[in-house]
Amino acid sequence: MCPLFLIYGGILIKDLRINDEIRAKQVRLIDENGNQVGIVDLNRALDMAYDSKLDLVLMSPKAKPPVTRIMDYGKFKYDQEKKEKENRKKQKNAQLKETRFSLNIEDNDLQTKANQSMKFLNNGDKVKVSIRFRGRELGRKEPGYELMDKFKTMLGDSYKVSKKPKMEGRSLVMFIEPNDEKGE
Repeated sequence: MCPLFLIYGGILIKDLRINDEIRAKQVRLIDENGNQVGIVDLNRALDMAYDSKLDLVLMSPKAKPPVTRIMDYGKFKYDQEKKEKENRKKQKNAQLKETRFSLNIEDNDLQTKANQSMKFLNNGDKVKVSIRFRGRELGRKEPGYELMDKFKTMLGDSYKVSKKPKMEGRSLVMFIEPNDEKGE
C-alpha cells in the first residue's frame, strides 16, 4: 500500500488512495474540520465521507491503524500542484560561467575579464576562472598564482572563493561564487 506518483505537466504529484481503494479494516479518522474522530471501521468512515459529500483519503498508510481524512480530494490535489509550481518559481538555478585567459594577459584585458565576471556574479552565477599554461610556462607556476591573486583583488568583496586555485592538467583553476549577504 505505497502511495503512487503521477507526473502531470512536469510536476510530480503524490497520488493518495481514496474511498474504495483503501483496504484497511479499521482506520484512524480525521473529519473535514481537522478534529480526530478516533479509530472507526472503514465502512463507517466511508459512510461519514459520503454523507458530507467529500472523499475519504488515506493520508498515512504505514501508521497503525492507517490515518484517513475526510476532505475534497480534487481541491487538495489542486493546492498541492499550486505549491509545487510556486516552489519551483522560487528556485534559482545558478549556472557555471567560465573566464579563461593566458599567463601573458595585459592589465586592461584582465580588467575586462574581471568586469565580465562581476556581471556573472551579480546575476547569481558561479564563475570558473582558468589560466591556460603553454609549453615552458608549465615549468613556473608561481606567476599564475600571482595573476589569480591580482584577479581576485580586481573583483573586490562581492564574491567568495569556493575552490582555491589548483592545477588541473595544463590549467590553473579557481571557482568563485557570489556572497549570500542577501539572506537567500
